[in-house]
Parts: sequence; structure tokens; C-alpha cells
Amino acid sequence: MNIEQAIEYVKKNNVKFIRFQFVDILGFPKNVAYPIKSGEKGIDELRDIFEKGVWFDGSSITGFVGIENSDMLLKPDLSTLSVLPWRPEQKSVARVICDIYRSEKKPFDGDPRSRLKAILEELKKEMNGEFFVGPEPEFFLLKRDPHNPHKWVPADKGGYFDVEPLDEAPDIRRDIVLALENLGFHVEASHHEVAPGQHEVDFKFDDALKTADSVVTFKMTIKNIAKKHGLMATFMPKPFFGINGNGMHCHQSVWLNGEPSFYDPNGAYNGLSEICLNYIAGLLHHAKALVAITNPTINSYKRLVPGYEAPVNIAWANQNRSAIIRVPAARGKATRVEFRAPDPSCNPYLAFACMLAAGLDGIKNKMIAPDPVEKNIYKMSEEEKRQLGIESVPGSLSAALDELENDEVLQKALGKHIYENFMEIKRAECDAFRVAVTDWELNKYLIY
Repeated sequence: MNIEQAIEYVKKNNVKFIRFQFVDILGFPKNVAYPIKSGEKGIDELRDIFEKGVWFDGSSITGFVGIENSDMLLKPDLSTLSVLPWRPEQKSVARVICDIYRSEKKPFDGDPRSRLKAILEELKKEMNGEFFVGPEPEFFLLKRDPHNPHKWVPADKGGYFDVEPLDEAPDIRRDIVLALENLGFHVEASHHEVAPGQHEVDFKFDDALKTADSVVTFKMTIKNIAKKHGLMATFMPKPFFGINGNGMHCHQSVWLNGEPSFYDPNGAYNGLSEICLNYIAGLLHHAKALVAITNPTINSYKRLVPGYEAPVNIAWANQNRSAIIRVPAARGKATRVEFRAPDPSCNPYLAFACMLAAGLDGIKNKMIAPDPVEKNIYKMSEEEKRQLGIESVPGSLSAALDELENDEVLQKALGKHIYENFMEIKRAECDAFRVAVTDWELNKYLIY
């Protein structure tokens, strides 16, 4: 979409406000809303903003810049211009996703979206390659506890693929799907997930940048539609003890010279190419550090717990879901690798950038993947896992950050600014949790 097409889109959809949107280092969406003035003068002003961007104060965004050098520029990517379907139709609201610049020509090295773009450009330049991702973000719909209005509980008692009346959210998922389609999503399926109140809406894979944009939009859409129904949507990895948490399995593939590179009809393991196996080896090699980015919260590690059916086992398999990496049965153009550890609390731009960097490290250095593990790892003893060389991801955010401190490949993928600020923010988060007194401690130790 060029500037004139964007202007026509604004006129056609009676857009009054445009939100210039970006994300911070942690992946939280931010925006500034611009009201479009009436008449041709207003259109001329909008045309100028579409061309030059919007200045803002970057010092107020955690992890961006200091107050002494705070002017930053939002440059809109007009291909992302969309009307927000949960806002009023009269004098509607549109959003456009932006890249962040320090000046009119200098990209900001702390912009997560720009970091992903940079790595994708390197892949294109060095290997004429493209990176595709298909994420599966899960979420809970919550309602107020009728016995305690300060507490949120699952909005229904349904289970996997249940229907009404156990599943009480088909109308909400319908509204979510319609809203996503209005935003340009190709929705493939929606259903109730395993845990009470848990749901999944699947959308078609795309190139990594568009998909990262989509994950941010997806979460915003679901939260707003849930709010309109009097509920709260959460993507928190483990909101409740004893039931499944929210994951975001990421299916991914690299195409080279316009062709899928993970499939070889004569390859091992029913058609996997050497490049695919190298990519798998890279993900496994960097997995302990990678989860610091793909699972970036204290709560993430309440989901990644050994001994439960959680994606913690650093191994790969074909259809076996007890390994951290699975290769689904489809072959040909659909050949892909599923990294099962990520959760939807991650910043998708940084998560996709780091997964790609890990996989490419395996390709460039021709890392050799171990044999696939087709037995149920969850049922193995610790001795059996040791004999097979199966390790686990770190058991806490702090331990994962320690691994990231020793991983130069992922540090380079993040860039110096994002890496240093991410570590500072997350170390502070670990310290805050370490000194907090929890309800569990009060229940356990108050009698002392």
C-alpha cells in the first residue's frame, strides 16, 4: 500500500483516528493516536505524516533511551494499516504498525521489529532465504469469581474440543474470528483447549515479520473482544496451578531460492533434508539460552516444569510431543520444525529473530542433530534420559538468563542495545520476585 492508496483507504472507511503502533522491548504494544482533520488540509497533513512519520518521547518507554536524548520517530509501515473492528464504525479508528528511528534515516537499534527485519535481510542477502513461522498462541477466558469479585477464574468448565454447554465460549470465539478476518487474518480453526476456560484460534503461517505483527494484533484483538463480553483474556503462561498452561508452539521453515529447504525426498527420517537436520541441531544447541527469550517471565517456568507434560526435554522427534522439537508428518512444501517451548508472553519479534539465529547457526556450522527420540520421554527415568543425553531447559528465568549471558549467537541476534536492556529489566524482575513474600509462604510459615 503506497501513500495515495492509504489515503483512499482512510477516506473509504471513514477513519477519524489513526493509532501509530509499536512494541517495547518486552513486546507490549504502545501507540499514539492522531486525529485526522477535516477537509483537504487535513488530508494533506496526513499525507505528510505517512511520508515522514510521527515524533515521540522515547525516554518514557522502558529500555529505550535516556531523557537527555529522547526524540524518536515512528515511521509507518502502510501495509499494516487496518481499521480496528472493536472500535465504533462511525468515525472509525485505524492502526498502522511502525518502525522506530533515531532520525529520519537512522533506525533505532533498540526496536524489536527492526531487529527481526535486520536478521531477515541478512538471510535474504547471504542465502536468498525466507523464514516462515506459524505460531499457536493459547489463552484463557476468565470471569469474576462470584464468591470473590477480586479473583478471576476460568469462564467455563470445558475441555479439549468440547462443545456447548461445557464450552461456553463459541459465540466469543465467533466474534474473535470475525474480527481477525476483518483485520486480514486467514483463520484456520478455533476450538476449546484442554484446560477449563482455555482456547486456541489458529491462523495461517506467513513470513516471520508479518507473523510477528499478527501475534501482537491477535493478542490485542482477543483482549478487546473478551472485554466487550465482560470477560478478561490472559496469555499468562501458567495462571492456575494443576491445569495446563498457555503455550505458543512455533512451526517454522526456511526457504532458499524460493523453494522449501527442509524437504528432501531422499533424505533421512522420511524426507528431511540435511539443512533441516542442521537447523534442528542449532535449535537444540541454543535451547537453554533461547528460552530466556521465548519464555521470558518468572511465571513461564511454572509451565516449564520437568516431570509434567511440559516441553522441557532438549531432544527432537517426529510425531512424539514429549520432545522440545517435533517434526510434523507433512512433507513437501509443508515440511516444518515445531519448537514447542515458547509461550505467548514473549516478544514475537525477538523470539522469531532468536529462533532463526539459532537454526541458522546450525546450518552455517553444519551441526549434526542427534537421532530422534520416538519414545515417550515423560515416562523415562532420569537415568534413561542421561543415557540418551537428554537434558532439560533451565528451571527458572534466572538460570535461563545465565545461559543467555554465555550465548554470543543470540546476543548478536538481539543486538547490543536490546540485549543489555533486556538483561537489566529481567534481572530486576528476578530480584523483585526473590524478595517478594508470597501467599504460599504465608500459608506455610506463618505458624513458625
